[in-house]
Amino acid sequence: MNIITMLVIAAIALLHLYILWIEMFAWTTQGKKTFKSLPPDLFEKTKALAANQGLYNGFLSAGLIWSLLISDPVWSDHVATFFLSCVLVAGIYGALTAQKSIFFVQGLPALIGLVLVLLF
Repeated sequence: MNIITMLVIAAIALLHLYILWIEMFAWTTQGKKTFKSLPPDLFEKTKALAANQGLYNGFLSAGLIWSLLISDPVWSDHVATFFLSCVLVAGIYGALTAQKSIFFVQGLPALIGLVLVLLF
């Protein structure tokens, strides 16, 4: 895995750690500023659901970080491919069901990372 690919994967992992933080710990504060399309009264009511979602983002981030720590290049590529594919699917699903911008924030970077892993 080349350095550019690793940097893209690291950036995606950091993005998902940030999403984890918003959804698990700052849903009623930063979440309101980030997800402006949701009614303000919804945040307190959906705090537990958002935290659950945040946990899944943490798993995605952990998998991507894990892929960067594996010394065997083939195994590292396979793990990165799996987790980038998961992020891509989540980004596509989010764009189709919630907000189109989710694809550009999550799906497109994952697609770029996936292409880089498969090419290099």
